[in-house]
Amino acid sequence: MRNESIRYLIVPGWQGSPENHWQTHWQNSLPNSTRVEQADWLTPRREDWVAALAEAVAADSTPVILIAHSLGCITVAHWAATAPVQLLRQVRGALLVAPADVERPACAPALRNFAPIPTTLLPFPSQVVSSDNDAAVSAPRALELARNWGAEAGILAGAGHINVTSGHQRWEQGFAYLYRLQNRMEHHALRRA
Repeated sequence: MRNESIRYLIVPGWQGSPENHWQTHWQNSLPNSTRVEQADWLTPRREDWVAALAEAVAADSTPVILIAHSLGCITVAHWAATAPVQLLRQVRGALLVAPADVERPACAPALRNFAPIPTTLLPFPSQVVSSDNDAAVSAPRALELARNWGAEAGILAGAGHINVTSGHQRWEQGFAYLYRLQNRMEHHALRRA
């Protein structure tokens, strides 16, 4: 995973990722990794979050892998639906963990401005990882989002929202999905060449 020509961009979800969240662990473990910082983690506005992601991608011309969690996944989908081609080309792949279904009836009102969720194919290889008991997204809905986005999907058993609350502080198992994504990226690059 030590690829110096790739930048890892961590895209946290609602309320950010605290020190003991796996995204923070990964940011401290992966070379060339940075985090998208939002001005307001508690009352997210879709336009602001998408703009912050756009700014983070554009901040450096190095190719990027997005590592998103929860509302961060939905932010990635919105960004990809509207981003200019030159920025989209910079993204080599996206790991989308526990995408929050902001269209579900029990969704927190603060997140509803992220609906509707884009259903267009992502223009880069992507991997959705979700759980069969995540209150933020049902397994069938996570699979539907993956299909819409053209992503591979993995559903974990009993993993909750794949966050600190569900016991995923370091989430070493998740690196297997990142490796899998990177293998898909290599095959994608070979096909394009």
